[in-house]
Amino acid sequence: MSAPLRTGGRPTVMNTDKLAAAKARRAKGESVTAIAKALNVSRATLYRTLADTE
Repeated sequence: MSAPLRTGGRPTVMNTDKLAAAKARRAKGESVTAIAKALNVSRATLYRTLADTE
């Protein structure tokens, strides 16, 4: 007997709109700290997400 599928967990902070905005702002040379504050995410989250998409 197998376990039922489990769903849930912590919701993601970065959605596709925030990611697109972050990439555009980073391309213009804006600092990661300023972008993170504007998008209301941590710098670590922003660095991790940007690294995952490159």
